Amino acid sequence: MLRFSQIKYSMAICIILLFSACTSLPSPTYQPVEVSDASLANNWEIQGKISIKSSSDKFSTNLYWFHHTQGNELRLTTVLGTNVLTLKNTQGMASLEVDGKTYHDRDAQNLLEGISGITIPFNKLPLWITGQISSNDDVVSYNSQGKVKQLISTDEQADWIVEFISWQQQSGAMVPKQLKIERADVQIKIQTNQWQALTPQLTTGK
Repeated sequence: MLRFSQIKYSMAICIILLFSACTSLPSPTYQPVEVSDASLANNWEIQGKISIKSSSDKFSTNLYWFHHTQGNELRLTTVLGTNVLTLKNTQGMASLEVDGKTYHDRDAQNLLEGISGITIPFNKLPLWITGQISSNDDVVSYNSQGKVKQLISTDEQADWIVEFISWQQQSGAMVPKQLKIERADVQIKIQTNQWQALTPQLTTGK
C-alpha cells in the first residue's frame, strides 16, 4: 500500500513539474525589422483605416492588423479608440469578440460575416495588403513601376476586383498605400498609414 502511495505521489510531482515547464516555455515578442520585399516578412502589423459600403450598411473605422506565422488578428476601432470588434484566427480556429460577446468557428471569414454581417475577403487580405497575389488571382494590369494595378480574384460567391491605387515604401519594402476591393454587393477601401515588418524575439515567461 505504501509503495502504491509513493507511486501516486511521484506521478503527481511529475505532472506538476511538467505543467510548470509548459507555463515557462518561451513566449514570442516581436521587434521591428527592415525587409527588401514584403514577401520576406513572415510577421507584420499595419495601422490604417478601412471603409465598407454595402447595399445595407456603410461605415468607416480605424484598422489594426497583426499577421504572424500562426494566423492573423484584426481589430476595428472608432476614432475615440472604442473597440468595434476583434477577429483572431490561429492554427485553424477563429474567435470573434463583438458587443461584449465571444464567438468561435473554424472559418474566420464565415464567422465574421455570420455574426456581424461584414463581408470582407479575410483569408486573402494579408496577401493584398502586402502587394502579393494568390493562385486564384488574375492580374489585369500593372502600373508604370511594374507593380500590380488591378487583379480579379476568383471567389465562390462572386469574384473580387482589387485595385492597387497607390504604393509606398514602409519598413524597407514597397507596399500598397490605398486599396479598393469590390464586387457587386460590397465595396471596401483600405488605407495603410503604417506597415511594419516584424521578427520574433523569444523571451522566457516568468
